[in-house]
Amino acid sequence: MRAASEAAEVLDLLARGELRLLGLLPRASNHTFLAEISGGDAAVLAVYKPRAGETPLWDFPEGTLCRREVAAYEMAQALGWPAVPPTVLRDGPFGMGSAQLFIEADPAHQYFTLRDLCPDAFPPVAAFDVVVGNGDRKAGHCLLDREGTVWAVDHGLCFNATPWLRTVIWDFAGQPVPRALLDDLRRVAEDLRGGALRERMLGLLAPEEVDATAGRAEDLVATATFPEPGARRSRPWPAV
Repeated sequence: MRAASEAAEVLDLLARGELRLLGLLPRASNHTFLAEISGGDAAVLAVYKPRAGETPLWDFPEGTLCRREVAAYEMAQALGWPAVPPTVLRDGPFGMGSAQLFIEADPAHQYFTLRDLCPDAFPPVAAFDVVVGNGDRKAGHCLLDREGTVWAVDHGLCFNATPWLRTVIWDFAGQPVPRALLDDLRRVAEDLRGGALRERMLGLLAPEEVDATAGRAEDLVATATFPEPGARRSRPWPAV
């Protein structure tokens, strides 16, 4: 993970820099662009997901997926895990959307290869997905960078007030949630109920969605156990 000062600089550049499109990223269900964002002597690659390019869904309010990407970053920052790339909401060539730091990842790896290589990286991802109600945790949404950090990306289908957890990460089902994660979840649940995090999230999500997220965190703390797959379809398609 980046130092706090470096992360702040990246966030500022993502939010304020000049955004230049480089092309569409393949195999995305919504319009997803690779972009360069520059300012002064600095430049980064970013993933730009404009609101106007979102495919309407029956189970999510229209035009909200880009805000959910930013909410996932805010949530991960508050918890201290998992590693979610810096993400902001900003204007761009196709209007308002999310801009997320592009992770240069090893294309040979995704969850099904990384779970044996980096086993300690995934209990936090699994717990995060339960709390945010991730409806689309594909294996390819777990990236390994050159420094060995596992990043979690693609969180547009999260934070529904009535979640439908669809994930490939069921390896921990029925197992205890690590105590350190429970401590973080307890703290963040309180912040979601009436702290600064709640105010930030209300700028991105509906009040009932913030309340539901706090409730899921409280429930996971209460059970202290990773859930089992439900009766509904519990895995995304395609899996990778």
